[in-house]
Amino acid sequence: MPETTAPAVPPTPPVPLQALLAREDLALRQIAGPAGPDTVIHWAHTSEMADPYPYLLGGELLLTAGVHIPAGAGPDGTDLPAATGPDLPAGAGGGRGAGAVRGAAGRPVPVPVPVPGPGPGPGDYFDGYVSRIVAAGGAALGFGVAPVHDTVPPALAAACDRHGLPLLEVPPQTTFSAVARAVWQLMAQARLAELRRVTEAQQGLAAAASRPDPVPSVLRRLARHLGGRAVLYGPDGTEVAGAGPEAPEGLRTALADLSAVVRPAPRPASPPVSASRPTPPPGAPPATPPAAPAARPRPASATAAFGTAHLAVYALGAGEGFVLGVAGDRREPGDHTIASVAAVLLALLTGEHHSGAGAARSSALVRLLLGAAPEEAAPLLGTGPWLVVHARPQGQAPDPVAASALGAALGSPLVDLARDVVRVLVPAGRAPRPQPGWTLGVSAPAGPREWPAADTQAARALARARATRVPLLRHAVRPALADLVPPAEAETHARTLLAPLAGREALAETLRTWLSLHGSWDRTAVALGVHRNTVRQRIARCAALLETDLDDPDTRMELWFALRRG
Repeated sequence: MPETTAPAVPPTPPVPLQALLAREDLALRQIAGPAGPDTVIHWAHTSEMADPYPYLLGGELLLTAGVHIPAGAGPDGTDLPAATGPDLPAGAGGGRGAGAVRGAAGRPVPVPVPVPGPGPGPGDYFDGYVSRIVAAGGAALGFGVAPVHDTVPPALAAACDRHGLPLLEVPPQTTFSAVARAVWQLMAQARLAELRRVTEAQQGLAAAASRPDPVPSVLRRLARHLGGRAVLYGPDGTEVAGAGPEAPEGLRTALADLSAVVRPAPRPASPPVSASRPTPPPGAPPATPPAAPAARPRPASATAAFGTAHLAVYALGAGEGFVLGVAGDRREPGDHTIASVAAVLLALLTGEHHSGAGAARSSALVRLLLGAAPEEAAPLLGTGPWLVVHARPQGQAPDPVAASALGAALGSPLVDLARDVVRVLVPAGRAPRPQPGWTLGVSAPAGPREWPAADTQAARALARARATRVPLLRHAVRPALADLVPPAEAETHARTLLAPLAGREALAETLRTWLSLHGSWDRTAVALGVHRNTVRQRIARCAALLETDLDDPDTRMELWFALRRG
């Protein structure tokens, strides 16, 4: 890997080096290198390689006991004597890596030390060693005092000062595994704090989007969470709304210029036909107009720096042209996620306003509330016919976010969340498909006048789908024997036959569901959400009130026709 390649820092929450030094249980001490608060580490890695470059990802705290240091590069620059590695304390396995280990019988294993010979001096070795760590993107170096070295070599400290690498002294009582565990603990705390911050921001932004002035409210909430300025730019690049502290003129200009990076480019107009274009000679092929240049894809977001300020922009929607811009003095973990949530909410708000679909739905609702018939308000929602879909999640009860996501998946914003069932009104041309995690019941296509009947069809289809454990069930519309009987006569016969069940909706619905499921007690109980013994009691009550034998197939068929007409 060439040294000019930027190291790939691991995707872990950064841990400030000062936070690790503040751990009293570790007793770490920085003895060289920069000591500013900006140094962060992403990992802890132990290595006794003389060249650790190939084994580092970047951002590590590299821990070493100095086993790799050659003879002649001792603490004071003199040769190291040949020796065997001392015994490690009990329970310190992994604490210092190679160089001081016990054999199978618990006896010290000799550690060979290179024989002194001609070669570079100690300063040259440490300078090359530290420069390789810096080139690999290492964040800091931890040097374990004992069991190999009594002190940190001064030449190593000098090299760390020259290359700007923080050098920590790890005392004998602190194992490397304890340092690594502390890094993991600090990372976990940082991740938890980030998740809490993002969750609180999401809740606050969602609440702001439901206010009477949603766009300014979302911008104000976003600016508060990010501690900076939040701006909404229109399709023409002008500032539509803003929140947060006022920014200097230069910063405002830089943010506006950056928003153009993600804004969709306007469609090029067709080139005018020039009246002075020369006429091709006879027999010559017609001139081919120059091809329009292919539109370059625009990124969804972009970042930049303006002095000490951090700038970021986010495109809202697909091709609408609105852009969210944020600027602040700091960039913390979770800021991108929070800004992305605000961008999604603003995309929904600006998309509704830009397309006029939200205004049409509001107009239809007002007309219905003021007494208009459904067929008068329906044209505002689109051309019919329509399908009614009833849906229930296969896990917990649905929430507004899940209901909206289901509507988006089905291609309709007309969603109603009622208790444990989500109802969606879908254009008949968009045939619903099974959705992961949901059970769906779909009605037959219906116009506005037939919407109540379609709602009943969808409810019954959902109940049957849940009972038979299929992800989606459609109400079947086909010619039947019942269609041979005039509707008025069929309804009169149904009322007469089912008169004993009049006013007993629970009994009638239980009988209808039980017959549709071929007399299955368990499936009927699942479809109705009751205990199977309740189903048995209700069916027995129906048989007694109707004074009939429900085991007779002719009786079941007659009751089924009557229940479909009732």
